[in-house]
Order: sequence, then structure tokens, then C-alpha cells
Amino acid sequence: MAKYIVRRLLLMIPTVIGVTMLVFFCMSLRPGGVAAAMNLEGNMRPQEREALRQYLNRRYGLDKPLIVQYGRWLNQVLPIGFKYDETGKSTGFGFKVPDLGHSRLRDRPVLGLVAETLPVTLLLNLLTIPLVYGVAITTGIYAARHRGKWFDVSSGVLFFALWSMPVMWVGAMLFGFFASEKYFRWFPTGGLHDTMAEHMKFLPMWTAAGFERGWLLDTAWHLVLPIFCMTYGGYAFLSKLMRASILDNLSADYARTARAKGVGEHAVLLRHVFRNSLIPLITVGAGILPGLLGGSVIIERIFSINGMGNLVIDAINQNDNEMVLSITFVVALIGTISLLLADISYAIADPRVSYE
Repeated sequence: MAKYIVRRLLLMIPTVIGVTMLVFFCMSLRPGGVAAAMNLEGNMRPQEREALRQYLNRRYGLDKPLIVQYGRWLNQVLPIGFKYDETGKSTGFGFKVPDLGHSRLRDRPVLGLVAETLPVTLLLNLLTIPLVYGVAITTGIYAARHRGKWFDVSSGVLFFALWSMPVMWVGAMLFGFFASEKYFRWFPTGGLHDTMAEHMKFLPMWTAAGFERGWLLDTAWHLVLPIFCMTYGGYAFLSKLMRASILDNLSADYARTARAKGVGEHAVLLRHVFRNSLIPLITVGAGILPGLLGGSVIIERIFSINGMGNLVIDAINQNDNEMVLSITFVVALIGTISLLLADISYAIADPRVSYE
């Protein structure tokens, strides 16, 4: 297992380099290249424009070939590489503080902005994944055990309908009907907390003035609509996959052999069939987190959540190259780590899996 994990870790390096190289070259080859920001600052004073030009030349080496520019940027964002002083002179090779650049849009270091917004995006995704798998596995098993009955048929129709509805449309409808003042207004219109959340108690309680929902319940209230939008497509698809996998394994030779030896149907399902039926879900799970990170861009925009998705949309609209490149680097890292976790889970669920 250790050898398998080490080899998978080594494969992460070219994957991250490939993703970031593709994005860097696409941004560099567009009109204006990575220095397009200079063309937008028409009202800058000459000394400010010169300072921006020197910064971009020092960071990207704009007078060098494209591959050298990419190498300089990659060296800046990695925690290990060549170190330079303020004059640009090399001071050796070793560990250093990653420099994700400076956001022209927010006038702040990108590292600080990512540190503020990444936990919000990860919170949305870490709440989503257990919900998706919990609902999918439970309904998938129940539908397979009651094949052809009312739950199997009704859940199949419902999940197929959910899977067919685009997230952007569902999010807009939920926002318009359940958060708008014109209709029900059961949920807040945006954000993760009420404006007075800092003054709330952590848990809900009854006071002399009435019921106070507290910080925890207030956060859950704000998360209902965004989390629903991020989960319904996932559990709709995985539930059908789990049902099909359970039915395939229930009719397999090893399951029939277990029944012939007198093992009860409940034990056959839980001890023999369930583990083998998880393999397709683990395979699909490799793409769940990267897909959710992409989907959270839309959700954060609709519900005004200050996460990394909302940040990258603003950066793209305002041509903030440092921000776009750095967030791409962070998302690529998270995506490859999720692939690694999926590979390890796959090897645990099926001992026949090996790197060879």
C-alpha cells in the first residue's frame, strides 16, 4: 500500500504542472497577455505605471520566452525553489514562503484572500459530500431491495427529474421563490451569517425576549438553499448507480453461493454485496470534489457567498491575472488530492487493485 501511495503522490506533480501550464499559456496567448492589466490602467500616473511594469517584468520575465515566464511564476508559488532578494538576485535553493502575487482588484496579497475564502468554499463542499453519499447509498440500497415497488419507481422518476435540472436554474428559482420578499421569504437572500451574528450566542435558546436562534442555527439557516443546490444532482446520480450496483452483485455467483450455504438475505447484502457495490461510487467519487468546486462558483454567485468561487469570477471579470492563476493553482492541488484519496479508497475497497 505504501508503494502504491508514493507512486500516486509522484503522479500528482506532473498533473498539477500540466493544469497550471495550460491556464498560464491560455492567459499569456490572449490579447495583451499576462500584462493586459497595464492596458486597463489608463489613468495611472507615470511612476505607478513604471512600478507596475517593473513588478510584472520581475515576476514573469515578460521579455523572456513563454516557457521561462511560466517557470518563473511556478517558482514563485511553490514552497520550495530558487530564492531571490529584492533586487532579483538569486540567493540559493530551498524552502521559502509561497508568493501567490498581489491582487490588482482588491489591492491585497492573493495569499491572504485565498486564506479567507478557501475555508468558506471547503465548508460548502465538506457538508455536501457526506449528504450526497448518505442519501445516495441509503436510497440506492432501499430501491434495490424493493425493486419494482412504489419507492423504486417514484424515487427513480424523482431522481431522473432532479438530475435533468441545471443548477443555475434551480438556484435562481429557489432564490426567487423562497428568499424573495415577493413570495415566501423562508430563507435569507445571501451570505453565511446574519449581520448581527457576531452578537449571537452559539446555540439557540429561549430568553425573556423570545426565541434566539443563535450563531449555529443562523448559519444552518443560511446554508439550506446553497447546500440543496449543490447536493441534489449528486445524490440523484449516485443513487441510481448504487441501485444498479447492488442489483448486479445480488445476482453474482458469490452471493448465490452464500445463500446456498444458508446465509440470510440481510447478511448477504451487508457482509458480501455492500462492499463490492461501493466500488463504482468510489470511482465516480474521484470527480465529485473537483466538480463541486466548479459548481460552487455558480452557487456562491447566486447566494452572495464570499467564497473562492465568487472571488475568481470577480477576478476574471476585472482581468486580475494574479488572482486567476493562483486560484487555479490551489484548485488543481485540491483536485489532485481528491483523486489521490479516491485511489487509496479504491485500493482499500478492492485488494485486487494495484499500481501495476
